[in-house]
Amino acid sequence: MRLNGFVILIFCVLVFSSCSRNLSYFTENLYDDFKWTEQDLKQIQFYVSEDIRLVRVSSSGVSDIENGQIRIEDERNVDQVIIRKGTPGTLVFAKNTDRFAISFDKDSEKYLMFGPNDQARGKYLLLAKQWKKRGGIISYGGVQYTTGSESAYAALMVDIKSAQKSMRRSETASGRRVN
Repeated sequence: MRLNGFVILIFCVLVFSSCSRNLSYFTENLYDDFKWTEQDLKQIQFYVSEDIRLVRVSSSGVSDIENGQIRIEDERNVDQVIIRKGTPGTLVFAKNTDRFAISFDKDSEKYLMFGPNDQARGKYLLLAKQWKKRGGIISYGGVQYTTGSESAYAALMVDIKSAQKSMRRSETASGRRVN
């Protein structure tokens, strides 16, 4: 009875592992090898490799003078967008071959730019308008956000299913005899 449970467990592990995604980094070499058009790229399901956190802080203040004293009311608003690791996205548009606008939201105006990075072996990494030591400035949905330096390593990933086609031709020699 114990052996049957073990066999069933092994079978379940094999079945579920065969259904899982096989994510690989989307690289410049992969793109160059297959020469996909923009229309082809729009049919590829992309995923993000790391969490991306976008933050926008806005503040407004009002002052009031009463009885010779200044009273300041400061209001601070923090908007945050989080795109979790593994979130699926699609291509909105491509600027040449080196910049992809990928949307992880239902609103296609909310997209992030990715491009190949030679220092990361051609992986398509998150692009910012400007990277500094502690983070970058990114436009998302027409609004300026900041992101931490950890987002600089967020890359595009794709699910690759390998298929091999081989043709085998077999022939059996019938032999040859002397006359």
